[in-house]
Amino acid sequence: MRKSLGFKTVILLLLTVLLMGIFAGCGNSNTATTAAPTTAAPTTAAPTTTATPKVELTGQVIIDGSGTVFPLMAHIAEQYMTTKETDVSVEVGRAGSSAGIKKFIPGELDLVDASRPMKTEEKEQLEQNGYDYETEVLEIKIALDGLTIVINKDNTWATEMTKDEIVNMYLTKAFKSDDKVLWSDIRPEWPSEEVKFFGPNENHGTYEFFYEVILKKQDMVTTANLQQEYSTLVDLVSKDKNAIAFFGFGYYVNNQDKIQAVKVDFGNGPVGPTLETIGEDLPYAGFTRPVFTYVNLRYAKEKPQVLDFAKYVVSEEGASKLAGENGFAPLPAETYAEYMSVLESIK
Repeated sequence: MRKSLGFKTVILLLLTVLLMGIFAGCGNSNTATTAAPTTAAPTTAAPTTTATPKVELTGQVIIDGSGTVFPLMAHIAEQYMTTKETDVSVEVGRAGSSAGIKKFIPGELDLVDASRPMKTEEKEQLEQNGYDYETEVLEIKIALDGLTIVINKDNTWATEMTKDEIVNMYLTKAFKSDDKVLWSDIRPEWPSEEVKFFGPNENHGTYEFFYEVILKKQDMVTTANLQQEYSTLVDLVSKDKNAIAFFGFGYYVNNQDKIQAVKVDFGNGPVGPTLETIGEDLPYAGFTRPVFTYVNLRYAKEKPQVLDFAKYVVSEEGASKLAGENGFAPLPAETYAEYMSVLESIK
């Protein structure tokens, strides 16, 4: 007869089966959840571009010269220091064209302003001081000015004059041997009172323009009171009913409450100086003249702030934009662009 299994034996068998099932389940679980190894695709880092750092400009730019050009250049300098290079100091003087060029010749200035072209003898002096004018000096025609004849606000008779009348009244002994000119000498119906002549002195390009171009180098009346400061001329004319003076249009524009401009007849009727009439081909052409600034290119190469400021002068933010605000007619955009091209080529 077959023996039946004991209780302990049955329990052992059941445990064995149970353990085998557990091990089998664990093995299947490991196989299912083990991911196949993956190989990441190689990545190429994007090339980095290092921007050229902006050069922080410092130092000074020294300018002197024309009192006529001074308001325009001072305004350009102010805008440059305020909006572009706050760490650069631009100093603008107004000693006069001739006086400024005398400083420019030995290298005391970075730029010099002039209300007339540099003379041959001045260029020769530059050469004598070691400068090659053709390669180391850049002449920039910065704007156009209208020579303005001004009189007292109470003068009601001489508000219109011909160019010849203006020229003749300023000439020595044009009317009388004693060099004393009366208004009635010019036109009989005008007052029999002495004309008081005023103008800028010999330091100024405006004087030289008036003497050389307008008066054709003929002697000026000896009674003319010539002054260094244009503000002094404005004050003198404003206080004397018989006064007459000449200077740049900008000083008249800024003092219209004190003085008035004479309308000049160049042959086609009286015309007053305005931004619409001042120009080499416009109605006020007879008294229109270019004004200049000269750049020391040797310094422009050595001092980055000098080159940068010179570029600003001929930029759209410089003379082109600010000339009209200071009583000058701006030049065509292509003219300024030509100067910019020259400055851009400097290394």
